Amino acid sequence: MNKSIGILGAGAVGSYLGAFLTREGYDVTLIDMWGAHVDAMNESGLNVSGTQGDFNVEVNAVHMADAYQLHKRFDYAFLALKSYDTEWGAHFLKRFLSPTGAIVSSQNCMNDRLIASIVGYEREIPCVMSGITVALWEPGHVTRGGQPGRDRGHDVFRIGEHHGQVTPRVEELVEMVSCIDGAKTTTNIWGERWSKLTTNASGNPMQGMTGLGSGGLSAIAGARRIQVQICKESAQVGLAHNVRVESISGVEAEVWARADEGDVLEELDAKFRGGRGGSDWKSSMGQDVAKGRKTEVEFMNGFISRMGREIGVPTPVNDAVVSVVKDIDDGKAAADPSNIDRVLELAGL
Repeated sequence: MNKSIGILGAGAVGSYLGAFLTREGYDVTLIDMWGAHVDAMNESGLNVSGTQGDFNVEVNAVHMADAYQLHKRFDYAFLALKSYDTEWGAHFLKRFLSPTGAIVSSQNCMNDRLIASIVGYEREIPCVMSGITVALWEPGHVTRGGQPGRDRGHDVFRIGEHHGQVTPRVEELVEMVSCIDGAKTTTNIWGERWSKLTTNASGNPMQGMTGLGSGGLSAIAGARRIQVQICKESAQVGLAHNVRVESISGVEAEVWARADEGDVLEELDAKFRGGRGGSDWKSSMGQDVAKGRKTEVEFMNGFISRMGREIGVPTPVNDAVVSVVKDIDDGKAAADPSNIDRVLELAGL
């Protein structure tokens, strides 16, 4: 409990981490640029609701404009910003690290090498958060959907080093976040990252471009077809780059890579029927579009496309998804279910 923890980005994920770690007794500082949220947390505490129970906890929240006055040095600094804010966020946090401190990337997408290039590879620790749904729709209140991992044998947190060895600090972090949900160390952090990237890429932009939740998408055959193809392309690209991709929605990457085979396709299509446990939860990108915020599509599907081009693996569906979502980002199109047909047409399906 004597560790000093900073969290840059008190959005849904950052607030969720901060609430549980603070309640557990850790010295946590939340840093964010949304003034109303910071003020609400400092005035009335941080409210948590959802599947892990409701509680309120007093937190130490600081506005970005005042953060430069902090005299703290963090042993662990969680970077919980959107991927497009990674570079400046890493530079910002670097000055607040203790001599042995490290940045923990608790983000979507593959940002670890960028962070490490700024702070040093020995000062960055990847943290995959798998199968967790959180939302922040109003100041001072974060909510959790779905089922807590610890109740279903699912480890939400997978933490590992760039070099694949299990170190004391990784074990310490796993113990730390286990107060939030199921957690484990991993010797295959890149395989875990790629699996999570694939899951995000198949769900987030689909919700962002249609305005539908997971339940609404699951009822549309064309949407499921796109999602299967996104996973297929991602698995093919990852495997071609010699990544030991961990299972995706419980199915081996090698099976996803054969998604065009009839019997395999039927099995994989079933993975997208019924939504997430029958719910209609909005993904982070679905929430971003609803709030009028820029999406992370370039860092999800766009990353898969770029990595595919590097090694000669075609990614027409991911390319089409990026094109459609970028139009929404640029104000040239709106979120609507008709975008499903547009993606299918652009991809030649």
